[in-house]
Amino acid sequence: MKGVVISVLVVVAMVQLMVRPGEATISCEEVVNLVRPCAPYIMTGIGSPTVACCNGLDQLRKSATTTADKQQACQCAKDAAAGFPMINEQAAASLPTICKIHIDFPISKNINCQ
Repeated sequence: MKGVVISVLVVVAMVQLMVRPGEATISCEEVVNLVRPCAPYIMTGIGSPTVACCNGLDQLRKSATTTADKQQACQCAKDAAAGFPMINEQAAASLPTICKIHIDFPISKNINCQ
């Protein structure tokens, strides 16, 4: 039993050492997957964002809790948006308001994520 407790403590310590303070724990793949359902609305600005889009934004808000995570999520969203030159900037900027979700950065190709 003592060996199990020590093993658990070692694993917990290793996990904590793997993520240094100030280092983002959210990945760009995660951000893109969460925001992907918003693409049809962001591209056209027609209609309303889907429930999946709003749920993805809410999950992104919940996942990006530290400053480093928020900066990483912002940069990932910005980089993804840059790959789509036909983004309707007004539609993208309106997503948090329409979805009734507060996020600390607008979804835009031109945002400063620092």
